[in-house]
Amino acid sequence: MVGGTPATDDHLYFLRIALAEAAKAIPKPGAFCVGCVLMLPSPDGERFAVLSTGFSRELTGNTHAEANALDKAAVLSSAELRDLCPWLDQDSTLESVMPSLAVYTTMEPCSTRTSGMAACADALIATGVRACYIGVAEPDDFVVCEGAQKLRAAGIEVQYVRGLEKECLEIARRAT
Repeated sequence: MVGGTPATDDHLYFLRIALAEAAKAIPKPGAFCVGCVLMLPSPDGERFAVLSTGFSRELTGNTHAEANALDKAAVLSSAELRDLCPWLDQDSTLESVMPSLAVYTTMEPCSTRTSGMAACADALIATGVRACYIGVAEPDDFVVCEGAQKLRAAGIEVQYVRGLEKECLEIARRAT
């Protein structure tokens, strides 16, 4: 990582963690299996911490990977946050580090939910993350997804990570 910006190898590293999370998802007809990683780089870009991970249907309800990772990060205490990120000062909170947070997800965050639940793109926008790195665009199997567009419109850096698209789609469609 250079100056807080991950290099291609770093992107693939975090996306592989997200793929391992997606593999934990119990397949369900009509739903994708997705994995997500929330990563915080140090200001100098020399270190990083995985704050949380998530996968589809991990938590109670019809939950998506990004929502699960955000929910799990939300319960971190300030002490736990500093344990994960020793470069943070005593006053750091999850809210204070969100503008530096990078999200890695195997599939484009949803922009609409057929269940009526909040869309993942909206949740990422609300938390104020810095960047979202995506393994593959969401195919139009269920809905037309505009998650990447919504994130960009909100000022969040969006980048598709090249190299694992086939794996991301294969794991996503295990049950469709």
